[in-house]
Amino acid sequence: MQTNPTSPAYTSLVAVGDSFTEGMSDLLPDGSYRGWADVLAARMAARTPGFRYANLAVRGKLIGQIVDEQVPVAAAMNADVVTLVGGLNDTLRPKCDMGRVRGLLTEAVERLAPSCKQLVLMRSPGRQGPVLERFRPRMEELFACVDELAAKHGAVVVDLYRAPALADPRLWDVDRLHLTAEGHRRVAEAVWQTLGYDPEDTDWHVPMPATLPPGWLARRVADARFARQHLLPWIGRRLTGRSSGDGRAGAHFSAELGKAFWVTPADHTDPGPVTDWRRTG
Repeated sequence: MQTNPTSPAYTSLVAVGDSFTEGMSDLLPDGSYRGWADVLAARMAARTPGFRYANLAVRGKLIGQIVDEQVPVAAAMNADVVTLVGGLNDTLRPKCDMGRVRGLLTEAVERLAPSCKQLVLMRSPGRQGPVLERFRPRMEELFACVDELAAKHGAVVVDLYRAPALADPRLWDVDRLHLTAEGHRRVAEAVWQTLGYDPEDTDWHVPMPATLPPGWLARRVADARFARQHLLPWIGRRLTGRSSGDGRAGAHFSAELGKAFWVTPADHTDPGPVTDWRRTG
């Protein structure tokens, strides 16, 4: 890959957030996830020798948990670029104090912005449907806060909420909460361009070609499977105060050592896309 001399010279990336940044549901054969942050890091590493990356995001985390568990770690790493996406899980809770969510998001931005060269915030993508419509006012209040904080602290905002393509159900997994591999690829492209890199896909936001919708029976079967495998367990966790992230640490956080670590390309001499990382530091 040839490097444009005007491309940004970012040498490190730390990703902070919940399942959206962890990478669900872009599942790899070994059972791990490779989401948009991993795709983005691989692209950045291919352009920058010695590039380092750490993904601290954990599924199910609320903004308060992100502030307590991930933000101090990320701030101490002094990365060139930090991505922060959080608060959406809070808006989906039946009882949500949006004043508290805004306050915690503000705290996160105030701690992360001075620690990095570029802070990246997002207006998360959203599907169409009755569930989303119920929580849409909270989501839009969250995104308004994101815009205000970005303007105040010099962060950039990746607006996925208004991207037509990402409302397509074909870009969402069967759990209807997480993007597919193609969805994550498009998000990575959006962040890539927002950071100032030359586009690799100028049409990432363009809707996919239309196809015939599934028939009535296929939709009902899919609805029943979704309710049994995903909706009911999700409701059960909400009622019992549990989270899918309980007991989990970020991909690049060592629970044994109690600290984060960087990964870097396993082979710095390979000019192609990064496919293998090794732990460093």
